[in-house]
Amino acid sequence: MQGPERFSNLPEYAFPRLRALLDHHAPGGAVVAMTIGEPRHEMPPFLDEVLQAHTHLFAKYPVNEGIPELLDAISAWLGRRYGVALPQNQIMALNGTREGLFNAALALCPEQKNGQRPIILTPNPFYQVYAVAALAVAAEPVFVPATAETGYLPDYAALGPDLLDRVAIAYVCSPSNPQGAVADAAYWRDLIALAEKHDFRIFADECYSEIYRSSPPPGALEIAARMGADPERVLSFHSLSKRSNLPGLRSGFVAGGPDSIRRLRQLRAYAGAPLPEPLQHVAAAAWADEAHVDRSRALYQQKYALADRVFAHVPGYLGPEGGFFLWLPVPDGEAAALQLWRETGIRVLPGAYLARDVDSQNPGKGFVRVAMVTPIDEIQAALIRLRDCLYR
Repeated sequence: MQGPERFSNLPEYAFPRLRALLDHHAPGGAVVAMTIGEPRHEMPPFLDEVLQAHTHLFAKYPVNEGIPELLDAISAWLGRRYGVALPQNQIMALNGTREGLFNAALALCPEQKNGQRPIILTPNPFYQVYAVAALAVAAEPVFVPATAETGYLPDYAALGPDLLDRVAIAYVCSPSNPQGAVADAAYWRDLIALAEKHDFRIFADECYSEIYRSSPPPGALEIAARMGADPERVLSFHSLSKRSNLPGLRSGFVAGGPDSIRRLRQLRAYAGAPLPEPLQHVAAAAWADEAHVDRSRALYQQKYALADRVFAHVPGYLGPEGGFFLWLPVPDGEAAALQLWRETGIRVLPGAYLARDVDSQNPGKGFVRVAMVTPIDEIQAALIRLRDCLYR
């Protein structure tokens, strides 16, 4: 039986590709996994208490858009963090932010833009859900380089006006995965002005916003509010996976204009998978507390400093401004990952697995992504072994 064509050109996902590359070779030392962005810092200490107080609610169907307590906690956090405490009808809880980044395209991408097939802009390299969302809505994905020449953020303004007039959605990740670049206020202002001129939405993936080197990254909603932009212009996506070290909770949110959120809620009413209500109470408690976030951020800042020391003399090394990945330059990412595994037992991800070939060029090919998520003592030993293997 023939299946759909729309996903037939998707490459194998990054982690199965990595297993195929490495797993038929023996590791060259004690195995250290530095591939996946799964935080290992301490979870919020109050989690068990909150969960136990609400376990009886597993007997109920969850509220689709988020319980009022959770939406209030998110609104209060947005107010503290960005100065934009939105009403409940402009926020929706998500069962993991990846769900929202995908379903927002389903709910909001039009079938045509100015009488033509719509375009969805994606930075290259990128978080892979952006591309599959574009294919799911029959839009044309356009992969825009996010390289050293562009500050590791996509320069959408460099695209031609005819192409921009077809754009329905532009994805941006800040701090960026995998490079750790931060969109400053000027970047957001220019992009929002571009979106206003060409009438497209910005999907701001800000899941790493609370992990940063020095200054808190500005938020897309914050800058849009200062500019007086159309409130439907920007949707911002956040997660407790990275902020609160709770990837298994599968809890995030999307915030934006009331019409955008209404459309998202309508889709979820038919096809969504809401977060169980006891877990929504846990999420509300996590958004209301900053102490555990501050402690975790301090550990990441120690890891930044450590990486800067270890790779200080590596040509082309650039420490991340946010997030917890190193984007390390190598001649060839696949060859480097295989060499590292066979000689040291360290697993890293080839950068090409996070990008797409455009004009026979893959902007991730000359990099490996290294997740600094394990305890700092383990990180230190692993980074030294990695440096001595790849840059000797």
